[in-house]
Amino acid sequence: MEIRAFNVADTEAVVTLWAECGLTRPWNNPRADIERKLTVQPELFLVGVEPDLATGDHIVASAMIGYDGHRGWVNYLAVSPAWQRRGYARTLMAEAERLLTARGCPKLNLQVRSGNTEAQGFYAALGYEPDLAISFGKRLIAD
Repeated sequence: MEIRAFNVADTEAVVTLWAECGLTRPWNNPRADIERKLTVQPELFLVGVEPDLATGDHIVASAMIGYDGHRGWVNYLAVSPAWQRRGYARTLMAEAERLLTARGCPKLNLQVRSGNTEAQGFYAALGYEPDLAISFGKRLIAD
């Protein structure tokens, strides 16, 4: 898998990937999330691609990374079900950690839905631990 920065032509493939991985929700418009990310640190929006000689690059993974000067965040970490169990998510997380460390980021945070035990186990295996905090949210713009 080659990792590169997202580009606008990747939009539909990434939205499809997120839907295949169960990351989309009715209250979050994935296209709007992409548009918003492209206005802030677009170089930290990564896709993993596998070359396909017949059809060109095939997007198989993604990670939306951010750093606000205090904490780093990873959202939309996804690997296509057909390409899972090959170390791609681990590779993307290592790249996220590398990029954030290079920016002086002291800590990386991420959120996992409470019922997603597979993802929780994945992050635990990478050395992540649950924070003793409750995540609060408030929608400011309806999608």
